[in-house]
Amino acid sequence: MRLIVMGQQAFGKDVLAKLLETGTDELVAVYCEPDKEGKPVDPIKEFALEKGLPVQQPANFNDQETLTTLASFNADLMVMAFVNVFVPEEARDTPKLGSICFHPSLLPKYRGPSAVNWPIIMGDTKSGYSWFYPSDGLDEGDSLLQWECPIDANDTVIDLYFKKIYPSAVSSVLQVCDLFRTGNPPRIVADEAQASYERRCTKKHAHIDWNKPVVQVYNLIRGTNPAPGAWTTINGTEVRIYDSVRVPGDGVSGRVMAISEEGVTIQCIGGRILVKRVKPENESKQPAAEWAAAIGLNIKDSLGN
Repeated sequence: MRLIVMGQQAFGKDVLAKLLETGTDELVAVYCEPDKEGKPVDPIKEFALEKGLPVQQPANFNDQETLTTLASFNADLMVMAFVNVFVPEEARDTPKLGSICFHPSLLPKYRGPSAVNWPIIMGDTKSGYSWFYPSDGLDEGDSLLQWECPIDANDTVIDLYFKKIYPSAVSSVLQVCDLFRTGNPPRIVADEAQASYERRCTKKHAHIDWNKPVVQVYNLIRGTNPAPGAWTTINGTEVRIYDSVRVPGDGVSGRVMAISEEGVTIQCIGGRILVKRVKPENESKQPAAEWAAAIGLNIKDSLGN
């Protein structure tokens, strides 16, 4: 088949590399976002140029010149890997077999831009990814295939996405192409009763309320590690919380209960969080024990004030 790959960053690059590695299909063009002033060249663009592939970077897909150029590649399928730009129906349907798009959740659940963060924050025990037939709605449309994995009790975003979803998803693009090659690719109709949309997970969502049950606090820390980073305050100064574990214990919520070489233990409702790594304002990430010593943190001090 003649393929167009549309994507960005490392995931788009690795999907492109996987398709080139097999040599089964002809890569006729690569589409990515326009260059941004002061930012490095997108890895997928850099890699495509190294491989001698045509690269297109339209600002939008609504003008006739862009659509004419897209049609000129005479593609069979457009593979949309990690795409942030809106691609209208006319552009999506230009390839003979249309377009297929990747999303890192089990659609229709967790439509939206932070689909890896929210399942962890919400305490879900499974996630995965979907390749779906995109429509004009955000992450809407029937799915071609889905892959499921567990969310383990201590998984962070790094564990779920980079160690589980990412490697499987990159390899799965070969299965995606094979399904289209059969001439009758499946369609898994979305159960809209299960649909959910979550907005982009930002700093305001990552604020820790120590007066919450320990499981909710822990899920928030895991689900925002490494980004945007859960955060709290001490004497009005912000500090971001990263690596941590749950430990048992009772006491006053938000209070520092222990300080050791392992880190700083903070009370929540029904248990405690042992914080191992932090990032104070305007500083780099560091062991929580070093941070505690540097600011003179004491047992019975309160966080969140």
